[in-house]
Amino acid sequence: MTPPRPRGRPRAFADKTDQNRVQSIDRAMLLLQRLADSPGMTLSELAAAGGESAATVYRVLVTLQAHGIAELEDPGQVWHVGGGAFRIGSAFLRRTKVVERARQPMDRLMRDTGETANLGIESGDQVLFLSQVETHAAIRAFFPPGTKSPMHVSGIGKALLAWYPADRVAGLVARQGLPGFTPQTITDAAALAADLAATRARGFAIDDQERAQGMRCVAAPIFNAHAEPVAGLSVSAPAFRLPLADTDRIGARVQAAADEVTAATGGHRP
Repeated sequence: MTPPRPRGRPRAFADKTDQNRVQSIDRAMLLLQRLADSPGMTLSELAAAGGESAATVYRVLVTLQAHGIAELEDPGQVWHVGGGAFRIGSAFLRRTKVVERARQPMDRLMRDTGETANLGIESGDQVLFLSQVETHAAIRAFFPPGTKSPMHVSGIGKALLAWYPADRVAGLVARQGLPGFTPQTITDAAALAADLAATRARGFAIDDQERAQGMRCVAAPIFNAHAEPVAGLSVSAPAFRLPLADTDRIGARVQAAADEVTAATGGHRP
């Protein structure tokens, strides 16, 4: 019999307080997040944004640069996220075969609808976009991998919430709230519950300009072997190219593509 692998957890592994966090790693991760959220920043800008000395920030940047996680663009002395960060981040995608199995259905979905297809999961009470197949249209939706969105204003988010247990939805709403982004945003818990019930009844969710004015999205969930929603597929488009009258037609195609991924990954619809 193969002996069990040591877990390598300290006795206080459940303690998530600041005393168990490494300050230098915290600083590096916050710095990396600032770089990820910007088109590039100078040393002075990074130091000012973090309220730290330029010398301290420079040491962190040079350390990240040594591992390929940060890069310096000489013209202008602007720092960017490096290719090493992408290689590390790609390890997350290897944890699931959903990304791989969804690629062909997403490509077909984009060609069938003429609009951008997206794949996302929940991460930290938000939708995390993992993959996208872009339309060739000049005006299009764009959610690069790693982009996050609140659940209640995302087609994929609402597609997942619709099949979550009620207590899980209530917990997420309590933690994140229902902030408004446009006049169409659902900001009332009862209204959200009604929208999720309608989503379950028709099999797909609709984001009707709830995150961004002028953009519409139709999404359906992907289920695992326990019939639990674990990911979602969506089609996003400018509202003038995706009128509400077309959502049933597009929704049927999105749901069929999501069901294909569900089956390909050994899952089944509840």
